[in-house]
Amino acid sequence: MASLSPSHPALEWSFVTAGGPGGQHVNKVATAVMLRVHVAALDIPDRVALKLLAKAGKDGTLVIVARRYKSQLQNRNDALARLDALIAKARFVPKVRRATKPTRASGERRLGAKKVRSDVKKTRGRISSAD
Repeated sequence: MASLSPSHPALEWSFVTAGGPGGQHVNKVATAVMLRVHVAALDIPDRVALKLLAKAGKDGTLVIVARRYKSQLQNRNDALARLDALIAKARFVPKVRRATKPTRASGERRLGAKKVRSDVKKTRGRISSAD
């Protein structure tokens, strides 16, 4: 899927002051980004939306907070990249595992190995004196 545009109607942006390094500047400037994604308003398949809704809150809104960078633009791009990664992960369909039966030869090999091991263990123990 192509990256969502920052002006997509399902995305709601808010900016807050971020903690961390930066001195006085970090206290004055709102560089941290809170991206609220209304999952139902995204144009994605239902199965993908259901997976995202499982991670979303009760109101069907997914919240992504990005405050890794000192720049608001970089944090916006980071939030969009994380949203794209979440959508890509939700699109992934795991491969169906089909149960298989062991072959007759492998079963016989296993039983043969057990028999050999059993014989080795039977030879252990006290040596009886047959005087």
